[in-house]
Amino acid sequence: MLTRTEMPLDAGQSNREFLKDLQLAFAVQPHSISPKYFYDASGSQLFDRICQLPEYYPTRTELSILSRHAGDIASQIGPQAEIVEFGAGSLMKVRLLLDALEQPRRYLPIDISGEHLATSAWALRQDYPGLEVQPVVADYTQPLSLPMLQPGTGQRVGFFPGSTIGNFTPDEVLRFLRSTARLLRGGALLLGADLVKNPDVLHAAYNDTQGVTAAFNLNLLARANRELGTQFVLDQFDHSAFYNAPLRRIEMHLVSRCRQQVSVGGEIYELAQGDTLHTENSYKFTLDGLHELALCAGFTPGPVWTDPDQLFSVHWLNAPVL
Repeated sequence: MLTRTEMPLDAGQSNREFLKDLQLAFAVQPHSISPKYFYDASGSQLFDRICQLPEYYPTRTELSILSRHAGDIASQIGPQAEIVEFGAGSLMKVRLLLDALEQPRRYLPIDISGEHLATSAWALRQDYPGLEVQPVVADYTQPLSLPMLQPGTGQRVGFFPGSTIGNFTPDEVLRFLRSTARLLRGGALLLGADLVKNPDVLHAAYNDTQGVTAAFNLNLLARANRELGTQFVLDQFDHSAFYNAPLRRIEMHLVSRCRQQVSVGGEIYELAQGDTLHTENSYKFTLDGLHELALCAGFTPGPVWTDPDQLFSVHWLNAPVL
């Protein structure tokens, strides 16, 4: 288990996993690595900046949905609830829920970036002094355990906003949803999901004019330089993001601008000009498609809330009693 309540992940273990995955990424074709390695403290800060960009519609659209329907969502959650947020980040969106809820008992934010999570949790405690805030520094894509529900607590509700579910492959989505259904048994999952739309809107969202998304993508290599002692020359890579329409996903890549050798943990890898490191997928969903995925994972779909332009969706999924 990777769960460490109020404690950072072991730096040595984290670096070993990062090194192993980066070596594997360059050892096989096509080169690809998990987007979880974007999220050190610098990467988390860059993503917070992305969320404020004019081109990046998902955050403001989801916030408007949560704000408009906070009362309806709170009635689904009920009193004395425990909220478990996966990939909590800056803990911004959960505030809309907390403000609408009746006496929430405990909040468990889960995130892989311990430093960023600790700072955000401290700020939340100041604003909600009656709420127990218990951060869990963990990789939520791996098996994890949570503290026991306290006596008198209402239902345990998972909160997974931001369409991070789109970063998973279809098989990974099912695995995550099935494990989450077991974790939340008898409760529910409140899930944000980005919807299929005009490719021009998608392209602009992942290729902002200020270059923040490019910096976020390149931070993966900058992080490797800081933590693993690699010597990637960032100017020798370009950010590339495009919509793969047949697969309904945005793909992000780092493109080698020249023929070069890269050294990772003492191993040397050759990159030709134009070779890419595939760093992220962001799948887009239809309402019917996500409904089917939830059913396959064991959830019973409930209400769905969207914006007037059908850009984004928030789903209530009832977890089975196991």
